[in-house]
Amino acid sequence: MGSFFKECGHPQSRWAKCPHPYKIRYQSATGSQTEESGFANQDDAIERLTEVYKEKKAARRSDTRAERIRKYGSMRFADYTEEWKAGQRHLAVPSVRHLDSLLEHHIYPALGSRRMNSFDHKVVDGFIRTMERNGAGLATQSNAFDKVRAILLDAHRLGLFSDNPVAGVKAPQYDPAKAVIPSPGQLRGIRTAGDHAFMLIVDLMSGCGLRNGEAAAVNLRNIVADDVYRVSEQVVMSTRQYGPLKHRKPGEYRDVPLPARVKHAIEWYAETYGTVDGYLLRQATDRSRPYPHYAMDNQWRRIRASGTVDIPEGMVLYGNRHFFASNCLSNGIPITDVAEWMGHRSIDVTFKIYRHLMPGSISSAAQILNGGPVA
Repeated sequence: MGSFFKECGHPQSRWAKCPHPYKIRYQSATGSQTEESGFANQDDAIERLTEVYKEKKAARRSDTRAERIRKYGSMRFADYTEEWKAGQRHLAVPSVRHLDSLLEHHIYPALGSRRMNSFDHKVVDGFIRTMERNGAGLATQSNAFDKVRAILLDAHRLGLFSDNPVAGVKAPQYDPAKAVIPSPGQLRGIRTAGDHAFMLIVDLMSGCGLRNGEAAAVNLRNIVADDVYRVSEQVVMSTRQYGPLKHRKPGEYRDVPLPARVKHAIEWYAETYGTVDGYLLRQATDRSRPYPHYAMDNQWRRIRASGTVDIPEGMVLYGNRHFFASNCLSNGIPITDVAEWMGHRSIDVTFKIYRHLMPGSISSAAQILNGGPVA
């Protein structure tokens, strides 16, 4: 940081009582040695050295920021994004594919050639309006905006912008469509309308809340207790191989309730058809390969087309998983637990989709609260 001293000839042990002024010596920002004098006491000399240190540190930060602005400010958004994307090593293969699709079809056509130093809140808001004019769905608008926001916030942390370029921008308000859920009677008809593999998938989705790909990866070893199933992987649609869970890193898992009837279905299937490394469902023509998504999708389409099964209007295969959430919430299980079991990234997702299933309303709450103590 520098040094302080006296040139009066007195030993350092006498400086405190010596009337001669202190001097300081330090290296300036340009690298040259500099001296200042006239400090009445040691504290004044140290205070000045501290000021010099802070000024130099601030100057270094300013120089570094200026260098980053020179490097990235004139860079095209598409080029900056490719560098940013290389650092997103936590993304699973399906997430990378989804990101690439958003970039190719929505983000790059509107923003790809724009220089990074030209972004502000008006540019971002204009991007949202462009998606609206192009007829992009609200879900796509919301996902694309989230990606643009993440990229620009990364640039903001580097110091490219004095002000946050997404501050004050109203994000697209995506409101998921109300889930179409089968009744218990309809579910019984659906689960027996296909083969035994389809029946097991429906049981896992409706009884444990598993996603399609997670159900396809069912493994006997994942029964970690009589009433607990550990969801640790899924069959990834794009690769047709086992991979990490959605929104999770490899090795991460979630434990979900395992109803006795579903546990019995898993054990019956394993005993009847056998397993491969604990996996129950395999490709029909090659048992060395995981059970493919198209196998369950094809059965679902045939069941719907047959007209022999009572299926709610608008229900998709995912409706079997919605049945799990409905069953939980209608029986008073906290939505925080349901969100965790379903593997949602945020409880907001659970709330938006299933709020209408939660018991209670303002009027019923008023009746309950009316029974409280009276002062």
